[in-house]
Amino acid sequence: MKRSDFYFLLIVVILFAPFFVSENLYTWYQSFNTEHGMVMSFIKFALLSTLGELLGLRISTGYYYRTGFGVLPRAIVWGIFGMAINLAFIIFSTGVPAAAAYLGVTDPAGIMAGPLCLSKILLALSISVCLNSIFAPVFMTFHKITDTHILATGGTLRGLFTPIPMGDIMQQINWHVQWGFVFKKTIPFFWYPAHTVTFLLPGETRVLFAALLGVVLGVILAIAARKK
Repeated sequence: MKRSDFYFLLIVVILFAPFFVSENLYTWYQSFNTEHGMVMSFIKFALLSTLGELLGLRISTGYYYRTGFGVLPRAIVWGIFGMAINLAFIIFSTGVPAAAAYLGVTDPAGIMAGPLCLSKILLALSISVCLNSIFAPVFMTFHKITDTHILATGGTLRGLFTPIPMGDIMQQINWHVQWGFVFKKTIPFFWYPAHTVTFLLPGETRVLFAALLGVVLGVILAIAARKK
């Protein structure tokens, strides 16, 4: 283990340990999370998903940081994505049971609020499939665009807020990897089951779990970046 790996683990411990050690702090977190869900979505994704990207950088290059990587711009972008993901969770976790009821399923909202059973698992899987088939490809593509923009502008905050040349960046994207690996493999084989678990969790913990999955996403993107 390199010294940088030790420092990375130390940062992770410092971020999470207080919530396990202090009951008062954990109670405050639960209260703030309930009252300010969108703010906490920004914070969770800004911290955890950015840590995931740093871990991905470590896997792909051997280092946690490099000039122009743009840690702060990435954190801001991830925070905004976190709020969008929270809204998507609300929309799909509400809309899919409503669609299921329209198609003849008896009390799908009650099933989702009830104890774990086969019907609840199937409904959670349905929510995950709809979310990841409709929302995820757009999100992943836009994430790729913002990631490319941050690198192209030197990883600076000023560069982040310059106009994004959408057409040029979309032409630069390796669509063989984006489709053949990111869409075709990670969505059905990882994100479908991962977010099935997400929608089986209580509503207040879903965004945190999704943010933790952002760490996994950082590793996935690192693997995708290394593919020819």
